[in-house]
Amino acid sequence: MKLIYVAGPYRSDGTYGIMQNIRKAEDVTVQLWNLGVAVICPHKNTAFLDGAIDGETMDGKGAVADVSLFFKGDLEMMVRCDAVVLVPGWQKSKGTVQEKTLAVIRGIPVFDWGLEQKQFTEWLANNN
Repeated sequence: MKLIYVAGPYRSDGTYGIMQNIRKAEDVTVQLWNLGVAVICPHKNTAFLDGAIDGETMDGKGAVADVSLFFKGDLEMMVRCDAVVLVPGWQKSKGTVQEKTLAVIRGIPVFDWGLEQKQFTEWLANNN
């Protein structure tokens, strides 16, 4: 079974925006599970844990001031995956751009779910 990492925006100006970003990632995650792959969705892994971990704090305006620990953990999980799937709108997220860049450097296949669903299913069929 392939292990897929879902990458997309998490941070936003407030709780509602964060929830919307989580929901978008969830939607892609469910679609992937329905294709028969295992999925890591970091949005769900650390949802609303801001402030629970030392160094993971909010800036008072709803934006995460320091995400170094969570982001390092996300990157560690990502490099162990077989492929990365990008949530539509990923280009607006500095973190997701960094995830994509690292995946490309590491030779991990990357698929933009908004544009490359067919390519992903073909890749999956050829790599099972």
